[in-house]
Amino acid sequence: MKHLLFAFLLMIATAASLPARAGEPRLVGTYGNWSAYVFREGSDKVCYMAAKPKKSEGGYNKRGEVFALLTHRPGEGTRDVFSYITGYTFKEKSAATVRINNEEFPLFTQGDTAWTPDAATDRKLTQALREGSDMTVTGTSSRGTETIDIFSLSGSSAAYKKISGECS
Repeated sequence: MKHLLFAFLLMIATAASLPARAGEPRLVGTYGNWSAYVFREGSDKVCYMAAKPKKSEGGYNKRGEVFALLTHRPGEGTRDVFSYITGYTFKEKSAATVRINNEEFPLFTQGDTAWTPDAATDRKLTQALREGSDMTVTGTSSRGTETIDIFSLSGSSAAYKKISGECS
């Protein structure tokens, strides 16, 4: 059930409308706290890895599921696209931040999702994600509540290797 939820949330976050022929995501491996998936959008293969936080902090009463994702879409010529689904609607025109080790990465927000501003930042964040031990993501909800989510990066390198092999 948890794996299907990952798959469902990824489809919502990464595509405004999936083609009717889109395949259902298939789990191809679980590595520590990260799971690797593959699915098809038409004739294009999509590979992604996903994790839930090990700890979440903030003064909220209700919050949806939270996920960090890293996606390869070789058919579109994209790799290492980081996205963060926060489980609430971000404050309009707010930013979020990812911290891995001593590096900070800015994220822009829209709705309940945040992304890096460009491919260069995606590549740097991906490298840090593969080499770090923990990742902290901070953001602000539409109600002004600051949240902090802490992810274990255990298994992230193996999950990355798996999705990169699947979508080479």
